[in-house]
Amino acid sequence: MAKLKLGTIESEKPVRLTVVLPAAVHRDLVAYAQTLARETGQSELDPAKLLPHMLARFMATDRGFAKARKTAAGSRPAHPRSAEG
Repeated sequence: MAKLKLGTIESEKPVRLTVVLPAAVHRDLVAYAQTLARETGQSELDPAKLLPHMLARFMATDRGFAKARKTAAGSRPAHPRSAEG
C-alpha cells in the first residue's frame, strides 16, 4: 500500500475552482484521486476537490513559506486592540 500525503477527504461544502492544468498534470491528478479513493475506501473522488487539500498540505510543509510568513507577521505592527488586553 502506498503512503500518500493526503488522507481521507471529508465531505465539505462545494467550492468552485477554475484552473488550467497541463494534460500530464491532469492525468496524474486523476490517477492520484483514484489511488487515494482505493487506499481510503472512499468512492470515486473528484480530482478537482483534491487541489485545495494538496495546496494546503504543500504550503503547510514548505519551510521557506513558513519562514517568510513568520518574518512578514513579525514586521507588521500590532493591531491596536491587542494592546488593550
